[in-house]
Parts: sequence; C-alpha cells; structure tokens
Amino acid sequence: MQIVPRKAALVGLGAAGVLALAVAVPTVALAEDPTPAPSTSSSSAPSRTEQHEERRAEHNRQLAEGLAAELGVDVEKVSAALEKVQGDLRTGAEQERQAKLKERLDAAVEEGKLTREQADAIIAGAEAGVFGGKGGGFGPGPGRGGR
Repeated sequence: MQIVPRKAALVGLGAAGVLALAVAVPTVALAEDPTPAPSTSSSSAPSRTEQHEERRAEHNRQLAEGLAAELGVDVEKVSAALEKVQGDLRTGAEQERQAKLKERLDAAVEEGKLTREQADAIIAGAEAGVFGGKGGGFGPGPGRGGR
C-alpha cells in the first residue's frame, strides 16, 4: 500500500468534501422546501445570467443582420449558421477542458497526490456541471471574468 503525504490526503479529502457538499446541499434544500416557488412574473428583475444571455442574443441578432445584409443572404439562414458554429466551438472547447482536466488528475494520481477514486469523482462532478460554468467547464462565465 502506498503512503499518501498528509498534504495530498488533505487536498483529496477537501476535494471529496466539496463534491459531496455540492451534491448534498441542493438535494437537502430542495427535498422539503416549505416556501412557494418564486413567481416568474415580469415584475421581478432579470438575474445577472439572464441579462448576460439577453445581451448575447442581441449581439448575435445584430451580427446576423449585418452579415446577412453584407452577403445578401437571408437573416434566418445566417442566424442558424451562427448558432451551429457557436455550438460546435463551445462543444470543442468543453471537450478540450475535460481532456486537460483528466490529464492533470491522471498526473496527480501517478504522483500519489490523489487516489483513482478521488480523481474519478472529480471528473464525474465536472461532467455533471457540479463545479459551475456552462457544460461543467471551469472557464470564465458571467461574474467570473467573462463578458
């Protein structure tokens, strides 16, 4: 049996604890919440994420209209093409982030800093989106240095 240094063990336990809390807290909070769900009426102010998405949609609409006018192509066709390309780019970037995370975790396992079980739990959490970001990524998003 390999002896894990104390610092590595603490880091691994901390990561496992964060993962456990990230799964348990929302589950407990939603289990029996006696308060009614907030109204989705127009009187409530949009969240920061909603505001970001609205700005992004407006920017994409303006971009599609400009490209359509410049190229002499239908706006809907340009919008559909932009959505497809942006989706493909996001998917590729997410796959690259996941691959880099797996490489770093594999190296930590080889160095004895994490167990395979801890690394697998972190990977599962990242793939499930537990750590934030869209699609479970770790890159900047609204409020974290993103635009």
